[in-house]
Amino acid sequence: MNMRKYLTVLAAGAACALIGQACAQEVEPGFRSIFNGTDLTGWDGNRYLWFVQDGAIFGQTTGRHPAKGNTFLIWTNGTTADFELRTQFKIVPNNDVGFANSGIQYRSKILDPTNWVVGGYQADMEAGPNYTGTLYEERMKRGTMAMRGEKVVWGADCQKHVTGSLGTSEELLAAIKKEDWNDYVVIAKGNHLQHFINGRQMVDVTDECADQAASSGIMALQLHAGQPMTVEFKNIRIKQ
Repeated sequence: MNMRKYLTVLAAGAACALIGQACAQEVEPGFRSIFNGTDLTGWDGNRYLWFVQDGAIFGQTTGRHPAKGNTFLIWTNGTTADFELRTQFKIVPNNDVGFANSGIQYRSKILDPTNWVVGGYQADMEAGPNYTGTLYEERMKRGTMAMRGEKVVWGADCQKHVTGSLGTSEELLAAIKKEDWNDYVVIAKGNHLQHFINGRQMVDVTDECADQAASSGIMALQLHAGQPMTVEFKNIRIKQ
């Protein structure tokens, strides 16, 4: 990713934060906004768990409205193949054990439309120290495809081969703001998948496993089953 362009994006995001929701339609050249900052037009999910407030999409579980299984807010106005996605997220545990988990699904499949269940590549995020920035394969065979800081090739043999490092997991964790807004960028081009948070590259994956790799599919936001929690997303825009 071009760092000069990324810093320009950060400056624009800061300006939006100052003036609020009116900036929802301000997007970089070549990108389009896929969240209007007002309601869930273009998205489908359980409306007891997903809503819009203060210009952000909220996914929230409570004692009254738990998620019985991992559930998703699905983008209905397109699919993802080769793309760059830019958004901001904040994730907060509303419980005594510090649990909160979410993610951005891409090139994924709808497995159970009645319960909004999705499987496929996921740019992971959590309140804890281990998984934010990683590449996880939701509901599929491979689980965590790359831990934070790993450069990985999933070979034609469908086995994981760590080929390099982007920094230690602890070093990269220091760039992630706890219970505050973070910039998340996901880039998928061919079989090359990259995640960035706050300008730092978290994973670099080349997926050569023909039987399991995905070249296109839907995009969705995850709300994980478990203890009460809140995840927020805003300024969601995509270039395809």
